[in-house]
Amino acid sequence: MKKVFLSIGADFIHGGHIAIIKKAAELGELTVGVLTDEAIMSYRPYPILSFEERVEIVGNIAGVSRVIPKNSRSYEEIIKTEQPDIVVHGDGWKGKVREELLELLNKYGGELVEFPYTHKTEYQMYERHREAIRHMPDMRRGMLKRLLGELRRPVRVMEAHNGLTGLIVEKTRVEVEDEVRAFDAMWVSSLCDSTSKGKPDIELVDMTSRMNTINEIMEVTTKPIILDADTGGLPEHFEYNVRTVERLGVSAVIIEDKMGLKKNSLFGNEVQQQQASIEDFCEKIKAGKRAQQTKEFMIIARIESLILEQGMDDALKRADAYVKSGADGVMIHSRSKKPDEVIEFCSRFREMYPDIPIIVVPTTYNTIREQELYEAGINVVIYANQLIRSAFPAMKETAELILTTQRGKEADEKCMPIKEILTLI
Repeated sequence: MKKVFLSIGADFIHGGHIAIIKKAAELGELTVGVLTDEAIMSYRPYPILSFEERVEIVGNIAGVSRVIPKNSRSYEEIIKTEQPDIVVHGDGWKGKVREELLELLNKYGGELVEFPYTHKTEYQMYERHREAIRHMPDMRRGMLKRLLGELRRPVRVMEAHNGLTGLIVEKTRVEVEDEVRAFDAMWVSSLCDSTSKGKPDIELVDMTSRMNTINEIMEVTTKPIILDADTGGLPEHFEYNVRTVERLGVSAVIIEDKMGLKKNSLFGNEVQQQQASIEDFCEKIKAGKRAQQTKEFMIIARIESLILEQGMDDALKRADAYVKSGADGVMIHSRSKKPDEVIEFCSRFREMYPDIPIIVVPTTYNTIREQELYEAGINVVIYANQLIRSAFPAMKETAELILTTQRGKEADEKCMPIKEILTLI
């Protein structure tokens, strides 16, 4: 029998999928490549069903001989390992992936067979329903932990401070060397939230206002959210706040081990900042974990020892204590312009905890690339304030230009067309 290969996402199965599987099976022994979460996320939102669930579903469909993972949209790996005689796909697709596949098949005489897509109104309705499910708190909350387990690169996180920036994070994609890149999650930062409201970053914006920001973002997006909760406040307050953000669908909350009036960490010892005792901060972590209702929600401990020049040993001592107190991950913060101390921390932390997630915010040491951080053992990279920092000078320049020219014509060159912004929304 001829070897036949079909690629499928299988996030939900309808009659069209069954039809093409049946036709493919009639051509020979059918192997189905189920796209991994990472492969699906390279061109559309994350799947609702886990990879394991999707593999099990496809494996039980009549006509499927075997199921294998397909790690990217490209067929290069499949052609190399499987050498199928026939590759089956729906018709009407164009672009680099198809062109590359044809070139690969031509090298050894393989064949591409394309069957017509099945177009039915109810299938489009299923697609809309799937999109609605992604907005639901229970679906969104667990996605960060799932990404941590399945991606073979760092989870890429960008800050969002209102609905519009949430849409930018949700929809921005770029293609680089045949790889489509997008952000995986959103960081709701206290700095950016405060700045967008014209207020200082001293925990002046209360949690109720922060919740409103989260709701604004959640209404128009589907990606997981990590909340910057500053110090977390009193343990008794932290318990209530954990329950609230968990119920909203936030995936994780990060609290820093400082106390007193909040000052931005990048000031370091230039301003008076006091680090909490290990015992007190561990009690806060435990209080949050007691309040937590679901297994998907994460509480991450942010360590300020390197910021406050307390040394590497202090940072590692605190990391060990925080994990033992129940922290689901650690954020190591640094204001150095080089990543060396962060890399050292990761290396030594990994000796103690091979699997606990490490989160970094490379604002000052911004020359290091994501892959280098991943190779150092880092799981999450947060771009914590770039959107608001880039927005301010652009808006200020436009305002100055209008004042200078006393009209809007010159400013139009710097503005997004109204039609484009309406399309985005």
